[in-house]
Amino acid sequence: MAGVDVKELPKIPEEDMEALKAAVGKGNLTEAAAKAKDALEKADKIILNIAVTGEAGSGKSSFVNAIRGLRDEDDDAAETGVTETTMEPTAYPHPSYSNVIVWDLPGIGTETFKSDTYLEQVGFNRYDFFIIISCTRFKTHDIELAQEIQRQGKKFYFVRSKVDQDLTNEKRHYDEEGILKQRKAATKRPHQYSESAILSAIRENCISGLKAAKVTSPRVFLVSRWDLGKYDYPKLQEVLVDELPGHKRRALLRSLSNIVKETLEKKKEQLQAQIWLKSLVSCGVAAIPIPGVSIVCDVAMLMTSLKEYCRDFGLNENALATLARQADKPIAELKAVIKSPLSEEITKDLVIKLLTKYAAGAVKYSTYLLNVIPVVGSILSAAVSLPTTYFMLQNFLDDAAADAVRVLEVAVKGDVSN
Repeated sequence: MAGVDVKELPKIPEEDMEALKAAVGKGNLTEAAAKAKDALEKADKIILNIAVTGEAGSGKSSFVNAIRGLRDEDDDAAETGVTETTMEPTAYPHPSYSNVIVWDLPGIGTETFKSDTYLEQVGFNRYDFFIIISCTRFKTHDIELAQEIQRQGKKFYFVRSKVDQDLTNEKRHYDEEGILKQRKAATKRPHQYSESAILSAIRENCISGLKAAKVTSPRVFLVSRWDLGKYDYPKLQEVLVDELPGHKRRALLRSLSNIVKETLEKKKEQLQAQIWLKSLVSCGVAAIPIPGVSIVCDVAMLMTSLKEYCRDFGLNENALATLARQADKPIAELKAVIKSPLSEEITKDLVIKLLTKYAAGAVKYSTYLLNVIPVVGSILSAAVSLPTTYFMLQNFLDDAAADAVRVLEVAVKGDVSN
């Protein structure tokens, strides 16, 4: 997989790792599990603040809604309009990941928010990165903002919105066969309609304007709020993940729409890196014996973990309904390729059934766990429980990730790889 190396993904700090090994080495599984639980909770509480700014009518607020998986008319959606509706920085937490906050910022260059005081007024230091949106050429105010952000050492990304409208407008100049209706001497339009050529021209036009204004190495991403899976939004997702610091990357990854296969792979890797921690917590904090299985674990905690995997990969009723609507496909068509349980189907009985299934392979799998924490075998109660829970979580994660890829293939192309 290209892009993020698994070693770069958020893991427990080295000093905590040593403390865990020391605790387990002393035979204190409860202490080790408590440290693992603390590490997982800290990772879930890392806050990511995303700033989105642009002129009134640029599609700024709609973009804020779209990247949070909402429509403009949904509850908790940012207010939209052709006139400036954002009069102060407004926080919109992601509906499923409250630690990811998208900020709808007022437009720059107004009487209230002038260029020279804008960053101070909106609270520059709060944000991890900025997205600057325009539905036409980027204006002087946008460029001045980008240059100041760059001077202060933070990342910014130019997003050119409403490209679907641009394509519709261009099509009016061509007949049903895609041939230019009337060719004027000064026109730069190609004789044959080409969506890729038009998109390339829009992108290059924006980039040339930014270069002329002395913006260093400008990148412009073309998007449509109606279909984030098209145009440049998938590439924007990849760039954001690659350029965020490791401790923030996990928060962004989990909140991203499942519209890019590479993003799904990265999600799987960062979740996989924490499986042994989850196994340790399950076997040491609130563990109880499981009837009919020679293991001790926290079934409620494991239920939560499986539901989180489903949420991260969009395997629940709400996420599938949203995707079906966006892809214009029946939800039954998406569900038909899912082989693992949906979030709503995960119960205590299902977890126990899965644990029973994987207990038989615990002995073989224990070799892997012993390499991670060599002394774990000295604790009798964890000898079978730890590898069993690890095996169960790993296999469920593998299945959920594979389901997400199949669902994406159906949504995008309608065909599925086995």
